[in-house]
Amino acid sequence: MNSGENLPKNIILIGFMGCGKSTIGRKLEHLLGYPLVDTDQLIEQKTKTSVAEIFAKRGEDYFRGLEAAVLHELAAPDAPRRIISTGGGIIARKRNRSLIKQLGYVVWLQAPVEVILERTGRNRDRPLLQTENPREKIEALLAERKPMYDATADIEVETVGLDAGEIACGILESARYHFASGT
Repeated sequence: MNSGENLPKNIILIGFMGCGKSTIGRKLEHLLGYPLVDTDQLIEQKTKTSVAEIFAKRGEDYFRGLEAAVLHELAAPDAPRRIISTGGGIIARKRNRSLIKQLGYVVWLQAPVEVILERTGRNRDRPLLQTENPREKIEALLAERKPMYDATADIEVETVGLDAGEIACGILESARYHFASGT
């Protein structure tokens, strides 16, 4: 028996807010037929509260705990295969990084600061960017999180310059190779 047969065959999308996790996740869902699960949406469904409200009322640390609980549920041995789109800061906790790696093939989606600013600037539901200088906040968070994304990811993908369909096809081919090789 090939050891790769026992590996969870989820595709997990990590990366900073505004890097395309939701958009590319929907394309992968369409191509692969696996259901798309968004960790932020799961948290909102379970708590019946928006991410922004959770941050405002309970704080970031509480929210990171909710993320960890959702990851534990997704890692259940009998869980179906999925495309999992994560919140940008889910990698902040070491245990979360370990759980993400156990879930399957981890894809780090990236975009330049200017693109992140453009994509997130229209959305008031980004609690970490509700600041005087969003660019400075993005740069600081990216610098802090880069080593954590790097330590968690199996592959890095730049999301600028290709359309979501092209990116999803590339991810799918890379994931197939990854799972076939049993790595």
